Amino acid sequence: MKTVTKEVLKTTANKLMFDMSDEQYDHLVSEFDILIKQMNLIGEIEGVDTAEPMTFPFDVTNDYLREDVATAPENKEEILKNSADVVDGQIRLPKVVK
Repeated sequence: MKTVTKEVLKTTANKLMFDMSDEQYDHLVSEFDILIKQMNLIGEIEGVDTAEPMTFPFDVTNDYLREDVATAPENKEEILKNSADVVDGQIRLPKVVK
């Protein structure tokens, strides 16, 4: 596994166009050390390589959804008569961008 050092973090931060103080880099290196130790501990568990990953702990079915049934389109004139401002068969809305 690749070792996370201060230089690796500085190079990555430079590529992402941000920088941190040396204390923040030191703290981040120590956090990565903890994560890597934890990942190594998990890797030592017998059979972890052959276990099937769990995506969600419960069986979920979406049987409450209704069937998608095509219906006749709404009448354009009926829709337009409910609008306060109609221009050339289209509903005019107030400007929202300055």
